Amino acid sequence: MTSTSLDPTTLRRTPLTPFGLLVEASDGLALTDLPPEVLARWTEEARVLVLRGFPLLDTEGFAAYCHRWGEVLRWDFGEVFDLVQHENPKNYLFARGDVPFHWDGVFAKNTPGYFMFQCLEASPGAGGETVFSDTTRVYRDAPPELRAHWSQISVRYATDKLAHYGGDVTEPLVAVHPRSGMPTVRYAEPLDPESFLNPLFLEVDGVPEAEVPALLEDLAQRLHQPRYCYPHEWRTGDVVIADNHALVHGRNAFTGESVRHLQRVQVI
Repeated sequence: MTSTSLDPTTLRRTPLTPFGLLVEASDGLALTDLPPEVLARWTEEARVLVLRGFPLLDTEGFAAYCHRWGEVLRWDFGEVFDLVQHENPKNYLFARGDVPFHWDGVFAKNTPGYFMFQCLEASPGAGGETVFSDTTRVYRDAPPELRAHWSQISVRYATDKLAHYGGDVTEPLVAVHPRSGMPTVRYAEPLDPESFLNPLFLEVDGVPEAEVPALLEDLAQRLHQPRYCYPHEWRTGDVVIADNHALVHGRNAFTGESVRHLQRVQVI
């Protein structure tokens, strides 16, 4: 990360509920004027950082700014992923329905530390909110005996590669945040083949098979509690930076006629 001479105390900052931080532009500042090391610290503290009022960057400029944060994950399509609804989607990410909780890079060689969005176009009030769940708080508030139980569990995830990701991987349910050292919950919700274009299948190790449904239902109930979730309603021009190690995230279904175009970059 590189530094600039900008005084970060001049930025207008507003806490979000139940977590997150809104940073609003002033005095003609551009995104590229913001020191990545300062924003990274705020992201680690707040989990989600919403930057509003800064002029959007073109695709190359957005990728270049993300490179100032660190190594950028590169996929088959390149570094910048366009998230937009498709007429005939081959992947549920491009459809209009909900997207269950997951963390970015489940099937990547290197798990991103941050994922960064810029919103090129949005239709507020038509659904499609990105919902972030703070798993460090979920873990913190769970009873000690449940936390000990979770620490013995691993989950195998398997899905066909129908977009830029897919495969077969096994992950522990509890992980340690590589920067803060805090325990986190690493969980991607299953995708029912009757509801999703590319289903995600789970196998749970460390729990008797008969107890798996109750375990997954309990996890879902805890992760979806409003006190742990920040739903972000997109506005055109928003830039959102999220702590991928601390959070899982998903998307609410679209509820009306809408156009939403996000660009995403993942920083390792």
